[in-house]
Amino acid sequence: MILPVVKYGHPVLRAKGAKIESASADITKLIADMFETMYASKGIGLAAQQVGQVVQLAVIDVRGIEDRPSTLELDGKPADVESIMPLVLINPELTPSGESITAPEGCLSFPEIYADVTRQAFVTVKALNAKGKPISFKCGGLLARAVQHETDHLNGILFIDRMSKKAKDEIRDEIELVQAETKAKLQKTTRTN
Repeated sequence: MILPVVKYGHPVLRAKGAKIESASADITKLIADMFETMYASKGIGLAAQQVGQVVQLAVIDVRGIEDRPSTLELDGKPADVESIMPLVLINPELTPSGESITAPEGCLSFPEIYADVTRQAFVTVKALNAKGKPISFKCGGLLARAVQHETDHLNGILFIDRMSKKAKDEIRDEIELVQAETKAKLQKTTRTN
């Protein structure tokens, strides 16, 4: 089922997700719905907060992105990124490394807004997969950026928080418009309930 994507201005986007204790039927359904929502929205990543759920769960799929390649290491050896796609991260823990790289990012909760964000080049990830089994890997490129972006969401951090003041100032009007539209919808919903 395609879920509504929560837009900037909704308080759920600032909520830190609760740890997931087990890969229950509800979590399995949420994972499937999140993938369907992400694909329908033409995204490469989606965090639970973006569909109104305050849990430590993100889905990612960078297959088919050729202009921004990704790298992957499993057990210290290079591996094919597609071997772990589509990717489910439950309760992820990250160890970023390498130089800082600035590149453009977008976010489904900020429709049509893109700006440069600086992140670490590589990240080592420990998490649980969709079946609740431990996984670990190191990645770089677009996958490292997506993992850091989605894990930030799980902790109530948004990509605008990682932008330089200059980058944020350049898109301030668009950000404020999304926020105002979201708050207006929330007030209308509150009045009708």
